[in-house]
Amino acid sequence: MRTFTEAVVNFIKREDGPTAVEYAVMLALIIVVCLTAITTLGQNANTTFTTVGTKIGSASS
Repeated sequence: MRTFTEAVVNFIKREDGPTAVEYAVMLALIIVVCLTAITTLGQNANTTFTTVGTKIGSASS
């Protein structure tokens, strides 16, 4: 992990590194991926809790 961090720092320090616009594009892509993952996980969790709740409800009847 330390070498990865050092590589990122060196990449940012270099003059020929990405510009601010490229950083903004990368950040936007990261945000989209995170939102997609969170939405998917939320939907899966909702389905799981609904299934468990239904089974518990029908078992107690």
